[in-house]
Amino acid sequence: MELIVKEENHLHGINADLFSKFIMFIDAKPKTIETYSRALKQFIRYMQANGITKPTRADIIAYRDELKRTVKPATVQIYVIAVKQFFKWLQQEGLYSNVAENIKGAKIEKTHKKDALTTQQIKDILAAIDLNTPIGKRDYAIFSLMVTGGLRTIEVSRANIEDIRTVGDSTVLFIQGKGKDEKSDYVKLPAPVEKAIRDYLRSREKVAPDQPLFSSTSNNNQGDRMTTRAISAIIKGRLLTAGYNSDRLTAHSLRHTAGTLNLLNGGTLDETQQLLRHTNINTTMIYLHHIDREKNQSEQRIAAAIF
Repeated sequence: MELIVKEENHLHGINADLFSKFIMFIDAKPKTIETYSRALKQFIRYMQANGITKPTRADIIAYRDELKRTVKPATVQIYVIAVKQFFKWLQQEGLYSNVAENIKGAKIEKTHKKDALTTQQIKDILAAIDLNTPIGKRDYAIFSLMVTGGLRTIEVSRANIEDIRTVGDSTVLFIQGKGKDEKSDYVKLPAPVEKAIRDYLRSREKVAPDQPLFSSTSNNNQGDRMTTRAISAIIKGRLLTAGYNSDRLTAHSLRHTAGTLNLLNGGTLDETQQLLRHTNINTTMIYLHHIDREKNQSEQRIAAAIF
């Protein structure tokens, strides 16, 4: 059987609309479907460019190697996984042999791609936010929440006002975490963070319980739920305003900062895993490794001996 690739009009080029059938088969979340769609579009473009109608194992390896020259290792890994799953499905359906079986993606270092911020840097950034405006109050509240609770942008975007509740003697925010279908996790709101959020809510017009916790102020969707892109842009803007201009400092840096500062200030590995909602404690161990290395004074001892 040939995988006949024509003009990419809605990806109908795959014989018998196999692409669409595969996407329906994987029964994944919208974000995963979007990722697989993007990855397979890239593979189809590669086949078109190279006149491939009967892909072989060598073609898949050549495709992977070309990806390695043009995109980051994490992207290579995602794209190769999508292709491997596609051919695995084709074999299961008896449509094509699994020519991608056991092909490796890219080696990804177990380290963070973004940097954490220091305690003083966080103080500088928060101090630079004007709290006399509703936007300033909002951005201060978002920043404070993310850096103390280790929230992802999607968790901030999904939060509603009614998600602020009490558990025991603590005020908490229930969140819909990564890969979750409902708001089953929560983060505690320290007094300064709760105050910042309530100060912001008092400056808003719409504060019904089912309203977004943080709302947009743009002309196109004023009052509506903020997108993850908008939240990321706000954090990046506040970093730049405070003078921290680095590609390694983004909204995700606040999550790394939460994990790092918790460990540095006496938090245990288990507590940090719970704070960041890591399924695998090995993910949390990466933070501990960086902290142990930072505390290692070997260079200073050697310098003291020499100079």
